[in-house]
Parts: sequence; C-alpha cells; structure tokens
Amino acid sequence: MSRGSVRRRSGSSFELKFDDGTYANGKRRIRYINFKCTTKQEAQKELTRLLAERDRGTLPDANKTTVKEWLHSWLGDDPDPGTAKPVLPVGLTSLKTAERYRQLAKDQVNPHLGNVVLQKLRPPQVEEWHAALLARGGKTGKPLCARTVGHAHRVLHRALERGVKLEVLSRNVASNVSPPAVEDEEVEILQEGEPAMVLQALVDAEHVLHPMVDLDLATGMRRGELLALAWNILDLDECKVKVKRSLEETKYGLRFKAPKTKTGWRTLTFPASTGAVLREHRKKQLELRVKLGLGKPGPDALVFSNPDGTPIKPSWLSYTWRNTQESMKLPDVTFHAFRHTHASALIAAGLDVVTVSKRIGHKNPTTTLRIYSHLFDKRASDAGAAAAIEAAMRTQVQR
Repeated sequence: MSRGSVRRRSGSSFELKFDDGTYANGKRRIRYINFKCTTKQEAQKELTRLLAERDRGTLPDANKTTVKEWLHSWLGDDPDPGTAKPVLPVGLTSLKTAERYRQLAKDQVNPHLGNVVLQKLRPPQVEEWHAALLARGGKTGKPLCARTVGHAHRVLHRALERGVKLEVLSRNVASNVSPPAVEDEEVEILQEGEPAMVLQALVDAEHVLHPMVDLDLATGMRRGELLALAWNILDLDECKVKVKRSLEETKYGLRFKAPKTKTGWRTLTFPASTGAVLREHRKKQLELRVKLGLGKPGPDALVFSNPDGTPIKPSWLSYTWRNTQESMKLPDVTFHAFRHTHASALIAAGLDVVTVSKRIGHKNPTTTLRIYSHLFDKRASDAGAAAAIEAAMRTQVQR
C-alpha cells in the first residue's frame, strides 16, 4: 500500500491511490487523486512523482496549500549546477523555460499572490495582481511592461491548470481574466542593401562570424538551431540542411534538445553561394584541427564549434555579434534580426504565409502573421486587392 496503486476511471483518466500518513486518531490517511492522461505508464509516472513528494514531506495539502507552495510543488528549486541531469517540472520540455518560470514565480507571482490559499484564489484577485504589476511590479517598484505581466500570467495559468488536472481545483480562475494586451512591435530587420554590405564587411575582415551570418540569412534558423548543426545533416551538394535539434544554454550548462513542435523539424534549401561559404569554412576548420593535433572530426561534428569541437554558447554568439557590429560600424541590429531579415525577404518575394511559416519553423501560420503582419501589409495594398477582385468579377470565361 505504501507504493500506491493506479486504476483507470475512463479512457482519459486514472485514479491514483496512496497512503499519506495518519490522522490525529491514528487512522491511515488515504489520498485519491484523479489524473487525466491516456496511458497507464503516464499515470504510474505521476504516482511515482507524488510518492517522492510525500517522502520528502513536500506534498501539498489541497485544503491549506498556498499559491506559493503550489508553484513550488510544481517548479521546485533551481537544480544544483553540478547535477548531471536536472529534473524538468511536469509539462515543461526546456530547462531554460523552467528557469524563467521560477524567476517569474519568485519576482512577480509570490510577492502578490503567494500567501493566498490556492482554493480561495478568485478572478478579481488576479485582475488586481495585473494592475499592481503594471503599476509597480518591476525592479525597485518601477512599472512592469505588459509583455512581462503576460509571461507571469502564463506561469500562474499553467500552475492552476495543473491543479485542475489533478482535481485539486475545480476551475482555473486565471482563465477568467485576460492578461494585459501587448502592442505589436515591428520586428528588427536589415534594410535593402544591408545584408550584402554586412556579409562583405565580414569577408573582408576574415571574421569568424561570416559563415554563421551567411547561413542564418540564407535559412532563417534560430540561434540555437544554427549552433546545433552537425556536418552529417548538412548536404553541401544538394544545398540542404535538416533542422532536428537546438542548443539550449542555461546556468546549468549546455544541452541539445529536440524541436518543441513537429513544425520545428524541417529541411531547408540554401543558395549555392552559401554552400561555397560552408565548404571554405569546413576546409579552415579541418586545417585548424590538424594544427592543434586534434585529427579528423567525426561525422557528427558540429558545423560551428570551438576549436576543440565543443559547442559554442548561444550567448557568446550574441555578444560577439554585438561587439563586431559596434567595432565595424555595422547596422545596429541583434543577431536575431538575420532570421527576421530572411523572413522579410521571403514575404517581399511574394511567398504565401503558409510557406513562410513552414520555412521559419513556426507552430502555425497565425504566429507568422502576428509577427510579420506589417510586412505583408506593405507587400499588398488595399487598392491592389480591389483591382484583383474586380478582375476576377469582370473577366468572362471564353466559350
């Protein structure tokens, strides 16, 4: 009994039953938790996690648990940097996301809602919390931007959703209150003529960033995807690259991770000129390894790496570009602007939003439209739309 049991209740729900100590009268206290999932293996995994919390003395009492305690039971503490494989909170796939969620819980949620009993939290309190963050939620009491308030709201929402899933809560009160609206900002891109100018400047300086910037402009990959590329998924003859993982940097170190969604897995074609740049980069990489006495790298060696073949930190790429941009008087944009510039070039060339979305690796075209709507607006004027529909309405079929 001490290890508990799992029983299916329906097609998508299991009952988790386990011993949770004794009452004051000495009678055993049995906990029943309904967990929504599709397989018994998932239910057993959740039971194991709950039993571990029980044994550590951190399993929350649903009737007395505060928002702060509930968040901690889900997110836990920051892992020891020496931990070989930190445990991810349930439902999260990224250590970086977990790191960010803990910070938001500590700085934005707990100071305002942390002492509220979980089951007594109501929509008006969530609304008042939003207002307080917007007014004085930042460092030293400064106003917090709507985007960050939205991120904090997401942490609370996901925590409460977990409570509903475990049937600790009957509803998610954060669903009743929308986070503050965020004004869309135009993305940062290189202007006409600037991509060629940047690349030529890097070529002239024989700069280490040249092949990375060239490939990023050619494919629109994310920074972490670029740094996770291995030579065995790069076809220089066909000028194709398979995006199948990303490099994530946290304070616990670097790790490779798979794309979050199936649209993140994609094959991208790049120009022959970029292929030539990569061939030259490969040649120099091999020559350097010989000089260092490292020998020929394996087929899974990274395309962009430190001299010894280890991964480059994403943060290094960002600040190295920033230093280069400043010292060489290049356009004042972040490294991420190369990805946006790639997308803007596709849009300007007349590609439809679905095609652009697939190439960029967005979850769906709605995301692409939200980010690049102003670029689509520039491409097609309303007057042009009127002319197009008139042509469709007035042109007769030849019989």
